[in-house]
Amino acid sequence: MPTAYITHPDCLKHNMGSFHPECPQRLIAIENELKTAGLLEQLQRYDAPLATTDQLARVHIADYIDSIRQASPAAGIVALDADTAMNPFSLSAALHAAGAVILAADLVLAGTVNNAFCAVRPPGHHAESDRAMGFCLFNNIAVGVAHAIAHHHLQRVAILDFDVHHGNGSEEIFRGNPHVMLCSTFQHPFYPYSGAGSATERMINVPLPRGSNGGVFRQAVTDHWLPALDRFRPEMIFVSAGFDAHEDDDMAQLNLEDGDYVWITRQIKAIAAKYSQGRIVSALEGGYELKSLARCVAAHVRVLAAD
Repeated sequence: MPTAYITHPDCLKHNMGSFHPECPQRLIAIENELKTAGLLEQLQRYDAPLATTDQLARVHIADYIDSIRQASPAAGIVALDADTAMNPFSLSAALHAAGAVILAADLVLAGTVNNAFCAVRPPGHHAESDRAMGFCLFNNIAVGVAHAIAHHHLQRVAILDFDVHHGNGSEEIFRGNPHVMLCSTFQHPFYPYSGAGSATERMINVPLPRGSNGGVFRQAVTDHWLPALDRFRPEMIFVSAGFDAHEDDDMAQLNLEDGDYVWITRQIKAIAAKYSQGRIVSALEGGYELKSLARCVAAHVRVLAAD
């Protein structure tokens, strides 16, 4: 069975301004690298559907969903906060981004594909149940996780988040949900200035100091994520795949290298093979230096697609 590659043309049309780091060129760079590496032809490509209001409402309150629809401009760019904005295509892009993770969950759980990577934007892990922030409108991974639990009746789902920023939205949405474990590494202190003091038995937050390299990251995963996942025994794994902890990405100050993303993807596949029948859905979060982003996504996808 192949690995699914899920995206949508509208994800290229979302634009928050010519100098914004979360830009359409991110997806272009990724797809070009996948083509150059000969990976794209090995993947099963799908167009992402639109997430429905009912699917969004599993993790976002109704008034918030309405407010995003109402904020969508007919022309120009409207700011939601200092970092997050919408143009006339942003609502469609965000609905397709969330819909991609839903489709990925359906395909993986049906056994149509082994696993899936969602090349989508805007990203999602900062979006809380009632708030857009950090470039995120809807929490794509959270929408997919909630769908897997509600529609497919899973009892234990893990979110693994290696973005350089803490996935505050995912934590806020699932903190009280016994069916979900969140494992997150992130630079601290750093935006969104959360996570360092909120760890629980299911919220496995591992803050990393500025300047941490791949060795520190790997030790954090080995010491904290893997034992927690062994206890939890997830039936499915969702990945908030952020690549902005790379040493070439000046968005932050961690120093991961390409090989660290190969290593973490292999760890994720091993856990999935052990407990989750290999079921993995990965969705793009951060990563803003285009060359390192493209290389590391390709490395991540190559491991996902390997037998």
